[in-house]
Amino acid sequence: MRETLVVVGLVVLAIGLRSSRTGVVRKLGALMFLAASYVLVWFITERWWAGVFGVVPWFLLPWIELLTRIRRLRLPAHNQLSHRRHPDPAFFPHAPEAAIDMEEEGFEHVADCSWEWGGMRQYLQLYWHPEERAEATIHLCEQSEVAFSYLSITSRGADGSILRTTNFPFSPTLKTPQGMSWNHVPCERNAFGQILADHRQFLTRLRLDLDTLRVPDPDEMEASIEEEMKGQLNFNVSAGILRPSFDDRYYEYSTRGLFFLWGQFVKDMIRLC
Repeated sequence: MRETLVVVGLVVLAIGLRSSRTGVVRKLGALMFLAASYVLVWFITERWWAGVFGVVPWFLLPWIELLTRIRRLRLPAHNQLSHRRHPDPAFFPHAPEAAIDMEEEGFEHVADCSWEWGGMRQYLQLYWHPEERAEATIHLCEQSEVAFSYLSITSRGADGSILRTTNFPFSPTLKTPQGMSWNHVPCERNAFGQILADHRQFLTRLRLDLDTLRVPDPDEMEASIEEEMKGQLNFNVSAGILRPSFDDRYYEYSTRGLFFLWGQFVKDMIRLC
């Protein structure tokens, strides 16, 4: 009974820690799940080294999805944005508030567009601010029964470099090409004013001022997004993460790409924002 209570106590503690709003505490909760698995096998086998085998399955869980859904996933080689009616933003946490905050910060609405990406319908609400020399986007994502939103702010250098701050809640599923720099902030930082402040600090750390950035052209924003995605796909093909599918109209993850995604999944399991 004592051993059972110890395991149950560790699981309850882990659940409590994972529900915290503090990133460090959530990571500690992930370690508690591993500790509970280790202790369970240790108590059953009475061998400390056998407890390691209780931890290993946690790191193998992502392979269930990798070898089923992800292996069959096809990414379009030439994807184009289309103008369609957006879903009700009320279904996406913090999206309506973000739109209001953007307008209060002086960002102007440019367009609403969407595309299919890896089995997910992604809706984009595009904004721009000429004085900030920045583009802002509200991303609304739908996949099966799951819906979520996130924000991004993008500045573009005169040399073609892309500087982006985002609260995207997951690790990137593709490698980032040269010339693109990401500033990944915690996903609980969902107020647009906070993310804009983070973006300004990001530019300061890179020793960039507004004079070195391009003024966005609202008429070219959609084309820039399409060109950016095309460049990222080509970079990942050359890096061996993606490979052409059977009809050359789509890409699929290679074996190397599956291992790359596995590493990203493990990061998300531990990080959880």
